[in-house]
Amino acid sequence: MAAKPIYRVVVHQQGEVWELYVREIFQSELWGFIEVEEFVFADANRVVIDPASEKLERTFEGVSRSYLPMNAIVRIDEVEREGPLKAVKSDARVAEFPRPFPMPPRNE
Repeated sequence: MAAKPIYRVVVHQQGEVWELYVREIFQSELWGFIEVEEFVFADANRVVIDPASEKLERTFEGVSRSYLPMNAIVRIDEVEREGPLKAVKSDARVAEFPRPFPMPPRNE
């Protein structure tokens, strides 16, 4: 039996670009979202510890499913094996759409 595929999902999240690895990805029933499941993390016995990778592992620790907004997804690739999780600052001027706008005060 063939091994389950691994997907690299690149997401723009609050001024950072995150590179995640998951085994399941599909269109959500929630309009405008993609569901990702079965996060793949690097070997816990590794010698070099990357703070960005550790941050993402802590962020998604205990998460079984995550809903990612379609407009935040930069790219999805099917890869042969997982790589290190990455979180790098983005200096690009990318704004998520739609942005929540504050409602004007009501004059009653």
